[in-house]
Amino acid sequence: MIERPLIIGHRGASALAPENTLAAFTRALADGADGFEFDVRLASNQLPVVIHDATLTRTAGINTKISEASGEDLSRAGVGAWFNRKFPHLARPEYESETLPTLRDVLALFSDTRALLYLEMKGEGPRWDDLAGSVVELIRRFAFTDRTVVVECFHLPALAEIKRLDAGIRTAALFEPSIKRPLSSLRIDARIEQARAVGSDEVAIHHRLVSARAVAKATQLGMSCVVWTVDDPRWVHRATALGLKALITNNPRVMRPAPA
Repeated sequence: MIERPLIIGHRGASALAPENTLAAFTRALADGADGFEFDVRLASNQLPVVIHDATLTRTAGINTKISEASGEDLSRAGVGAWFNRKFPHLARPEYESETLPTLRDVLALFSDTRALLYLEMKGEGPRWDDLAGSVVELIRRFAFTDRTVVVECFHLPALAEIKRLDAGIRTAALFEPSIKRPLSSLRIDARIEQARAVGSDEVAIHHRLVSARAVAKATQLGMSCVVWTVDDPRWVHRATALGLKALITNNPRVMRPAPA
């Protein structure tokens, strides 16, 4: 029997709720997602917080760098009101009170569910090891397993550090096309080999790069393949044919496969 791909909400159900909030994650699961993807950065006091951008400018309207504010201050930042203003037809009163979650908030809330969490590490410079250490400590604290959390990153040395700290944590190497230097098939093959060299269990490939060759290369090296970010339901059939593990989408509801 051919298995359908898992449906993973990109920053939660970010097409319908403010991204990277508890509301977006809860909405993704309510809409039938098998799990959700979210971004984690390190605050100034080493506390991992859940946000994509390096600043609060876009989602909180505050000109503050994540790396220069404490986790406690960041966790009080309102990150839902912008969504209501930008998408009034999707606005909900409860989004106004959404604040920036910490990684602990997310893991605590969803530790008793069967949701699969894709945790993307974001960072720069010498703080990668600190972020990896904080992520591993919290995953252990909440007893997540390799079946319920996958740590992903574009920066391969950060994934190597995760594996050094805990080889049992599942990891995924991210890569995307460059506008200036699009990846050729040979460079994709090389990137997949590099991912395997740092112990990655999966590759998470931008939808413009996915091909039968790339999937076959990953499979040959013992890695699963995930594709991001797609909102067209036709991708479910393509993913099934290619043997992809999962599709990451902004709108899990539209990606749910029709009943057989």
